[in-house]
Amino acid sequence: MDPFFVKAIQLILSLSILIVLHELGHFIPAKIFKTRVEKFYLFFDVKYSLFKKKIGETTYGIGWLPLGGYVKISGMIDESMDKEQMAKPPEPWEFRSKPTWQRLIIMLGGVTVNIIVGFLIYSLILFQYGRDFVTPETMPDGFAVHESFKELGFQDGDQILKVNGEHFENVLDINKYLFLRDVKTIEVLRQNGNTETLSVPEDIGQQMFQEGVMEPFVPLVDPIIDLVTSESPAEKAGLQKEDRIVFVNGEELEYWHEFTQKIKNNAETSIAIVAERDDEIINLNITPDENGIIGVYPQLGFDAVHREYSLWESITHGSSFGYGILRDYVAQFKYVFTAKGATQVGGFGAIGNLFPDTWNWLDFWQTTALISIILAFMNILPIPALDGGHVVFLLYEMVSGRKPNEKVMEYAQMVGFFILIALVLFANGNDVYRWLFG
Repeated sequence: MDPFFVKAIQLILSLSILIVLHELGHFIPAKIFKTRVEKFYLFFDVKYSLFKKKIGETTYGIGWLPLGGYVKISGMIDESMDKEQMAKPPEPWEFRSKPTWQRLIIMLGGVTVNIIVGFLIYSLILFQYGRDFVTPETMPDGFAVHESFKELGFQDGDQILKVNGEHFENVLDINKYLFLRDVKTIEVLRQNGNTETLSVPEDIGQQMFQEGVMEPFVPLVDPIIDLVTSESPAEKAGLQKEDRIVFVNGEELEYWHEFTQKIKNNAETSIAIVAERDDEIINLNITPDENGIIGVYPQLGFDAVHREYSLWESITHGSSFGYGILRDYVAQFKYVFTAKGATQVGGFGAIGNLFPDTWNWLDFWQTTALISIILAFMNILPIPALDGGHVVFLLYEMVSGRKPNEKVMEYAQMVGFFILIALVLFANGNDVYRWLFG
């Protein structure tokens, strides 16, 4: 099956699961507090429903517009903008008639479920599959270091031992920590056997983002190909698995990162490659794409340490891992409000590309857990029309002791709705632009 359709099916399935669970987070407490739920919909039913069935007082259905889902709760100012109902005297089964604390629980239900689902999926993945770590002992050749980080004192071949004075469990996480975590010091083991603790600037993440150096540390591995992607420039030129790259444009190579850098420096330019294959010398010409990519992956040359988890360990470590994902997402959100960050915002295309080209249940559930946590954070933002906007009004009511003016809430809902539409159009517009122009 075409990779596009594989990604699309995974995206639709993942979002469908998460949307239904999110809406259940609102639906269940509403029912517990005897609040009428008029509709429960997967996707939006603008003028038309693919399926609907009324059971009791609730109509359950599937809309045709796959931009989310909703529950319509009686007596609540929401995206339906049902002014006729709101003009009538409150009924005891309506949302507006319930105590503030009950309404707050109903509104927080969806976000709470998304957090729990994300943490639960990560926990079950650890319980079922365990987890692999790369330690300094299993990667003795250390890292190749970007030039900008050599100015901080780092050297090619450094092994990462500690971050902020604490043992660093998975050395391949170092780039993520530098970008998103508060890294102050890194202890490294030099190739000469000496250890040294180096200081890191406080704004290192911002520097990495502005300079486009998102991977200042890459493993030092030999320039041997492990995988050639289908229909890539490398495959069309004739490169194969286990080929060793020896020369690029007449310059000899020692490590893989030197090869990738030369490829990036010659985007859309024909380059001469000399490779060894079964003791034979192969001469090839390859033209990288506009991003400086030819579609090859290296043999890593090092092993990972595998760890299994008991049920209780998987719950505690899975929750901790999920919290780390949430914290990292919140930390990187600040970059959205920069000129460069705004151009990198993505819509459904970007989300779909999180999934692999071929079906893999482990990758599917890992991506679904990530999206669940992202949805939780996005929904709690204090934007009218989102759960977070409703929560702000409820907190105001709890603190002040009086309800906000319904007209104000109606106008806020409309403004929030237009903001969301604008954001959706902007994000998906970025996807289209990247698809058309790279």
